[in-house]
Amino acid sequence: MQANAQRGFTLLELAIFVLIVGFLLAGALKGQEMITSAKVKRLAGQLDEIRAATLGFQDRFRALPGDYADAATYITCSGPCPFGNGDSRIRANETPLNGSEVHEDLLVWTHLAKAGLLKGNYQMNAGEALTTPENSPTNPYSAYMQIAFDGQYGISSGGVARHNLKTGPQVPVQVLMELDRKIDDGKPYTGILQFSDFAANGSTGPAETGPVSCTTAQTLQADWNILASATNCGAALLL
Repeated sequence: MQANAQRGFTLLELAIFVLIVGFLLAGALKGQEMITSAKVKRLAGQLDEIRAATLGFQDRFRALPGDYADAATYITCSGPCPFGNGDSRIRANETPLNGSEVHEDLLVWTHLAKAGLLKGNYQMNAGEALTTPENSPTNPYSAYMQIAFDGQYGISSGGVARHNLKTGPQVPVQVLMELDRKIDDGKPYTGILQFSDFAANGSTGPAETGPVSCTTAQTLQADWNILASATNCGAALLL
């Protein structure tokens, strides 16, 4: 009895197989690239919208949202509109004056929304201290954002105190790197967009350096740590 001869792949069949695998891998990489690009555009658009709303508020009321001392008189909220102390600083732990709010960083969104400058129906009630879906917006990854006068950005989030708009955490490092390249210098510790470890309500904040960190080192020359593929990163846009 003659045994069946085993037939291997021809060079042509192997070439076709390699070509198909190459097309599949290229398609998968292109798909991931398109998803990242869409997330970058969405986050960039959100930052632009909030920045424009803040500037529009200043132009209309000659005051900062959240800090506006005459909000109860000139902005319509559901009930008396909470107000800030009017010291030209939006702070997360402000000294109250004549019944003003301690958490002006939460009140920002109510003032912008009720003034018709920002999409959403945000409403902070007097005395609120925690960020909630009712009083604050979230980034494309469902993490809370913040505007405040502080130094929670840069190396070890120890920047010079100034108004900044924080993206919030849970943003993949690839998205932040592309966003930084799109609107700034591509570096996490220089320019107008810098790393921030901000995370609301005690949730886990983004980390610097280390195997799954957002940055390669704690120096001005550092880069976004793209090789670590960290998924919990954040940044602040200096205003």
